Amino acid sequence: MAEYPDGLPVGGGWVSTVDVEEIVFPYDGSVIGHAPVGTPELATRALDEAVAVAREVASLPSRVRRALLNDVAAALAARRSEFEDLLVLETGKPLVDCRVEVARTIVTWEAAAEEVSRLHGETVPLDLLPSGDGLVGFWKRKPIGVVVGIAGFNYPLLLASHKIAPAIAAGCPVIVKPAPQTPLATLWLVHLVRSVAPVAAMVQLVTGDASVGAALTTDRRVGAVSFTGSAAVGHRIARDAAPTKTLLELGSNAALVVAEDADLDAAVDAVLRGGFYASGQACISVQRVLVVASVAADFTDRLLARLGEIVVGDPRDEKTRVSALIDPASTERVAAWISKSGARQVGGGVEGTVLRPTVLLDVPDGVEVWDEEIFGPVVCVRTVSDVDEAFAAVNASRYGLHASVYSRSLNTAFRALDELEVGGVVINEVPGFRSDTMPYGGVKDSGIGREGPRFAVEELTVTRMAVLRP
Repeated sequence: MAEYPDGLPVGGGWVSTVDVEEIVFPYDGSVIGHAPVGTPELATRALDEAVAVAREVASLPSRVRRALLNDVAAALAARRSEFEDLLVLETGKPLVDCRVEVARTIVTWEAAAEEVSRLHGETVPLDLLPSGDGLVGFWKRKPIGVVVGIAGFNYPLLLASHKIAPAIAAGCPVIVKPAPQTPLATLWLVHLVRSVAPVAAMVQLVTGDASVGAALTTDRRVGAVSFTGSAAVGHRIARDAAPTKTLLELGSNAALVVAEDADLDAAVDAVLRGGFYASGQACISVQRVLVVASVAADFTDRLLARLGEIVVGDPRDEKTRVSALIDPASTERVAAWISKSGARQVGGGVEGTVLRPTVLLDVPDGVEVWDEEIFGPVVCVRTVSDVDEAFAAVNASRYGLHASVYSRSLNTAFRALDELEVGGVVINEVPGFRSDTMPYGGVKDSGIGREGPRFAVEELTVTRMAVLRP
């Protein structure tokens, strides 16, 4: 299991904290470890340390930054199974999903290493105006400064990596704050980074509550804040941090459209795979299914016939696909939303600590399970008259992260790409598909900015224009 020093990685060493918090296994409530609890004062100290090394980090040669990123990827790969097991215990997420998380994390670090060599500018024709005659112009990219990364609980290792790795590639010191429920894998990751980093203080970690987050995000010395979490918290961070740049990945209630010419078996498979992976605790899991009326009865029959295939139970079992949510409060909230929906319910119910997979039929507007992000193993199905009505329903949401469409028609596919107000359109695959090298992010209340190493590095750098008269 994870091995790292006691305390929090602040400055060049590890700082002891007064308070320590138990970390529990969501499936049975057993204590699986202890984590130091940070304070606003410690957050300010970490910012002082980051500012102090910012110039040194910015001047690290590209070969050094690239080697560091590759070394971390190799260290993660060497400890792959240990990270998988730790993630199962602290998140309660099924083992199959934790394996995917670690694999994607390794790819993220490798991809960030490749982006170091792509940080470059270009020349500019200044003589388009007579005043520019004889001038030479070009621009280059410079680090934005200290980066604060705040990650969610559902994919703690991967989300932290999407903050830390691009910051290193861009030449920025970074302070990461993990979710209070899931700090252990991130603490271990940061220890591995600092073990091979030429400047230990270039990567720091501070745990704690919202007051710690506020201390980190409202300090005017910060160059950028990258946050993954709820829309309400993200909006507050953006307001409080202004005018500091904020990158917000705020979740969604992802829709899947089943057109009249869809492969129904493939669409049913997508709902079962895409609606219940990570026990539904994924911002692009299938939440809303819009089925064209001509195939709605057939699709629904096939979906309900297969609902029992989803294995529910201990997340340490390789066959498990749905297990306990992150904490009892989350389970109670999701169950309450289901009971208030007024929809016809198939499946569901709480068994021990686990909310069983639930399908809600003909869900109306104006209820939380349709309008908001449920973040649980719940899929809502609604019948629509045609694709036009389906696309309008997708766009009626205040969210817009990913949506998918099942259809054999290229015309429908390209219409979806043109008309759906989301950050990503996926055709004939789950909306939860994400390659960690693609631009990832949403529109509307799903956030602003893009992740994926290439795009995050651009977000974490600024252009500096050079104008020279020889």
